[in-house]
Amino acid sequence: MRPPRPRLSARRFPRIHRLGLALLLGFLLAAALAEVIAPHDPWQRFEPYLLPGPAHWLGTNDLGNDILSELLYGTRVSLFVGLATGAIATALGLLVGLLAGYFRGAVDELLMGFTDVMLMIPRIPMVIILAAFLKPGYGIIVLVLGLLWWTPTARVLRSKVLQVRESAFVAGQRTLGFGHLRIMFSDILPNILHVLSPKFMLTVASAMIAEASLSFLGLGDPAVKSWGMMMRFAFQRGGFVRDLWWWYTAPGVAVSLCVLSLVLIGHAAGEREPAAAALPE
Repeated sequence: MRPPRPRLSARRFPRIHRLGLALLLGFLLAAALAEVIAPHDPWQRFEPYLLPGPAHWLGTNDLGNDILSELLYGTRVSLFVGLATGAIATALGLLVGLLAGYFRGAVDELLMGFTDVMLMIPRIPMVIILAAFLKPGYGIIVLVLGLLWWTPTARVLRSKVLQVRESAFVAGQRTLGFGHLRIMFSDILPNILHVLSPKFMLTVASAMIAEASLSFLGLGDPAVKSWGMMMRFAFQRGGFVRDLWWWYTAPGVAVSLCVLSLVLIGHAAGEREPAAAALPE
């Protein structure tokens, strides 16, 4: 039996995990219940440039839109882009990593050669170019990010699959005549989930930062409320120059806290290797 991995202390690890989970759960609830908990319609106009107060907890922008309502509705777009991109990138990375690590040989060389080529492409500049030439919209951003963000996951998973593939119980399954698909998805996949989970969380966090950056640069959909678009309008319409701090601080803090929650959960998932991953030699 392989010796167990060193783990975080029982006192520190659960607190980190719970903090990240609580933050992420709060954002998910805000996205799901935005129409219920938002104090106003995000497009409704009030007096512009109001400071935070009882009527508008986070103040209003230059058009008089309630910033708290914008923030709650913008949670949907930011989380959608992050989660959808994470799902696409993780699925592609898992498929490439599994095939390359399991079959090795020519399949490994071909897939990893293609992965190396993709890794050489500067991702953010490529996303900016593609998003600028294609029709602006968050569906395009998700597709482009998903097709460019899978390479680190494929590399990491390939290394783990190579390790699991050489274990005694996988060799025994091949000896018993089980097929490749059965071995890959029933025997190898469960033993690499502890690597896949943190990669998914970090990809979601990276995609959310990329979405905020692209929206800030004007490559998002201006007709849709998002955290990045809120910061763009604050910058474009003088919120930074005039030090209207409540306008740009709220979306900036929201992006930071949401990314922090994903990083904490990813860190927790990476530290907690399941018992099934302790493979017999």
